[in-house]
Amino acid sequence: MHIAAVAAFLLSAAAALAAGIAGPGYRAGWWGFRQGFDILRWAAYLGAAGAAASILAAIFTRPGSGRRGFAAALAGIALGATAFGVPYGWSRIAGQVPRIHDITTDTDDPPAFVAILPLRKDAPNPAEYGGPEIAAKQRAAYPDIRPFKTGISTSRAYEAALVTAERMKWEVVEENPAEGRIEAVATTRWFGFKDDVVIRISPTAEGGCVLDIRSVSRVGISDVGANARRIRAFLGRFAKTAGSGG
Repeated sequence: MHIAAVAAFLLSAAAALAAGIAGPGYRAGWWGFRQGFDILRWAAYLGAAGAAASILAAIFTRPGSGRRGFAAALAGIALGATAFGVPYGWSRIAGQVPRIHDITTDTDDPPAFVAILPLRKDAPNPAEYGGPEIAAKQRAAYPDIRPFKTGISTSRAYEAALVTAERMKWEVVEENPAEGRIEAVATTRWFGFKDDVVIRISPTAEGGCVLDIRSVSRVGISDVGANARRIRAFLGRFAKTAGSGG
């Protein structure tokens, strides 16, 4: 096998390995989340270099050239492109969303955390809402995230909200039907970030109720849109669950 194809493949493989362990390493406590992101960034650089080198190696070892290594070069292209593409995709999303990490359906009166506060005592991000500046950024970026009004009873809405939270694999920390409040922790898959969620269900004068939900990251200035995606997913599932009676 030609050395150029082997070298290019190994470069791409190293990049893919680095990208792959960035998240699990943070979860294991080997490094902080900022170091994890640094690893991802350098993995992207290596991935781009590995993919480029593998393309050249593929041309050099193409079928009919008499040189071995074409399959390794193709594998290097795939690995390098993946190592570059995932961090690059995150970077593009981060550039398109505001640098905030606290999203709520009610920016005037956000649901407040109670039971989860002790879990956030060492978190860099505060549990208190950031006020009008954060609200303005959210409304500009996510105008669709608003209070969810429904004609069903508060008790039925509460049960549907609890079922939805459990189906989304959140760790429910507190159930308080009397206050219409549910608090839970959502853990991201790759890095294992802990984001806290509070749901509030209130009766309306019309006889139905309104559901508000807030999702807040414990670390990071920007959530790369994760909290907004989580709220949208919850509201979509909640609507189906509430409409079907569970």
